[in-house]
Amino acid sequence: MNYITVDKENSGSIDLYYEDHGQGKPVVLIHGWPLSGASWEKQVPALVGAGYRVITYDRRGFGNSSRPTTGYDYDTFADDLHKLLTKLDLNDAALVGFSMGGGEVARYLGAHGSKRVSKAVFMSAITPFRLKTPDNPAGAERAVFEELQKSIAADRPALLSGFLANFYNVDTLKGTRISDDAVRLSWSIAAGASPKGTLDCVQAWLTDFRPDLKRIDVPTLVVHGDDDRILPLAATGKRTQECVKGSRLAVIKGGPHGLNWTHAEEVNRELLAFLAA
Repeated sequence: MNYITVDKENSGSIDLYYEDHGQGKPVVLIHGWPLSGASWEKQVPALVGAGYRVITYDRRGFGNSSRPTTGYDYDTFADDLHKLLTKLDLNDAALVGFSMGGGEVARYLGAHGSKRVSKAVFMSAITPFRLKTPDNPAGAERAVFEELQKSIAADRPALLSGFLANFYNVDTLKGTRISDDAVRLSWSIAAGASPKGTLDCVQAWLTDFRPDLKRIDVPTLVVHGDDDRILPLAATGKRTQECVKGSRLAVIKGGPHGLNWTHAEEVNRELLAFLAA
């Protein structure tokens, strides 16, 4: 298994698990909460088959990576990504961030620039800013996030079940685009994550990415489903496209939040066309 050490906590190292497949221009896939790099199961073969080098990694606290009690903020996440790109000496890379992973893409480009990056993709992304404030009326009330934190602390496994039902719009897509088995797989991955990391990430979602998005100077694609119950299109995808100069918005008809599984064919088509352009 491949690991890169990004930090230390007391006597132990903080290591990120990653996979590195194929040859060609690098594409780095950054997963969402509360999953892992395994969530890109339907994208990796398509990208490798199209001639790309594909790197997936597990965010600290998730998947096969270390489970520290600190570092669940976007400055640290972006630094972790920077250390991975530097360690693997990746250049001319495309960064693809799903959901929470969109925050890594934004903060990385805002803080570290585009020296190693040639393209960016925001997929079902959390950007630009989820908290409702006087200058951000499209955001959600702080109480929404506080209640979510209480639910995670009270019964994390039960919270994950409800979350994933809306993640995949199971009530409407079960049996056609998602199976019970696929949902169980996601639940198992999510349940295996750090409880502390799962909880602390909610606070990170209140990060304002608007300044980061304005600094992006590489071709950018925004992919979002028009039936996303977790991060509604109007409050996130459309506004992200408006924030990034020259970016393009691809709306996936009927797509839920977890559209990289339920609508993999449509997503892969958009992704491959953008990378080849």
